[in-house]
Amino acid sequence: MTAAEREHARILASYGGIYENTRLQRLIETTVDRLVAASERPDLKYKVTILNSPAINAFALPNGALYITRGLVALANDKSELASVLAHEMGHVIARHAAIREEQAKQTLIISHVVNDVLSDPQTGALALAKSKLTLAAFSRAQEFEADGIGVGISARAGYDPFGASRFLTDMQRNAEIKAAGSSDGRTSDFLSGHPNTPERVQNALLNARQFSGPGNGERERNEYMQALEGVVYGEDPNEGFARGRRFTHPKLGFTFTAPQGFELDNTAQAVLGIKASGDEALRLDVVSVPAEQSLTDYLKSGWMENVDAASVEPTTVSGFPAATATATGESWAFRLYAVRYGSDVYRFIFAAKGRSPAVDQAFRESVSTFRRLSLKESEQIRPFRLKIVTVGAADTAEKLSARMAVADHKLERFRVLNGLTAADRLKAGEKVKIVVE
Repeated sequence: MTAAEREHARILASYGGIYENTRLQRLIETTVDRLVAASERPDLKYKVTILNSPAINAFALPNGALYITRGLVALANDKSELASVLAHEMGHVIARHAAIREEQAKQTLIISHVVNDVLSDPQTGALALAKSKLTLAAFSRAQEFEADGIGVGISARAGYDPFGASRFLTDMQRNAEIKAAGSSDGRTSDFLSGHPNTPERVQNALLNARQFSGPGNGERERNEYMQALEGVVYGEDPNEGFARGRRFTHPKLGFTFTAPQGFELDNTAQAVLGIKASGDEALRLDVVSVPAEQSLTDYLKSGWMENVDAASVEPTTVSGFPAATATATGESWAFRLYAVRYGSDVYRFIFAAKGRSPAVDQAFRESVSTFRRLSLKESEQIRPFRLKIVTVGAADTAEKLSARMAVADHKLERFRVLNGLTAADRLKAGEKVKIVVE
């Protein structure tokens, strides 16, 4: 397997595999072809892969492999917005950013190995690694601005509305704010992320666009784009397990559980993570292999987690499944642990709280007790959320249409962001909009 093939396999594993949709694939590929023809490098070839992920992301490899998530495609509202993203990623390839970042990453990895294998002082090692990451991040921030400029130019020369980039970046920021609502984390941006913060990029995109034309010029092809979105899966794919509110369900593995009150769950590639809005309680659910001959009480005492109170370890059952539980303490957090044997695997629940109390511990115990096997009927009835394209009627308002959204919370805000609308915008009879349905 070549390095490119390994990277492709890694990306698919991280982003839920390929999202198969012939109509959407064709629309993206024809957009790419049009952009390539208008770019500084019309000789380059790109292979487009749509990723089956609700994440809003796109990236390109040095070999021209171009990846875009269905979550990003769903957020865009016309072809000029889609084109702005695709052209931005082409900008990275044209400027050889991807190749340069690859080399920088190799250097960071070398430093990391030195830190781990040679340096005995962990503080010195951490500082060396942090400095290497800062160098890489600062370099890529400059790359992002350069790719923005290249991308807007490509889109404009291809005949698309060059203001698509600023509109999409604005919606991306608003979408992130909805996702962060209720979280006390406070980390709205990470200076090591390698991306300038979105307001900066919006301003930069507007300045770039004004060099080519004024607002309203260039093609947007909204109707064609909206038609291609009909029926596209929205949010998490049930085959990968999904969280709706504080309930997590995995039809393929056949189980479900409900987090304590006030928790918001997030299904990642490695684990189900949850945090309470107050920020003082959290949980993690993952799966591990434990030999059948090893008891779960022995497993909890085996050292996979530090500071487990051996006296607290006890066998139990959860919905009829063999289980064990224990407590552990950290510097700032207290933990309640569960290991549940389900089929050939063991599911680990790690509940954490900044302050241990009988009420908090009871809430954790009640949450674990909701872990159960799904019935065949339940599994068959589970359907993913999908986008439905509707035509606005004369009496329709954002409030009326958002009430039809199948999402659990922030219905009006999600409807507006999904359709690129602000609170001041009014719907126009006859236009097409997206709603989320089951």
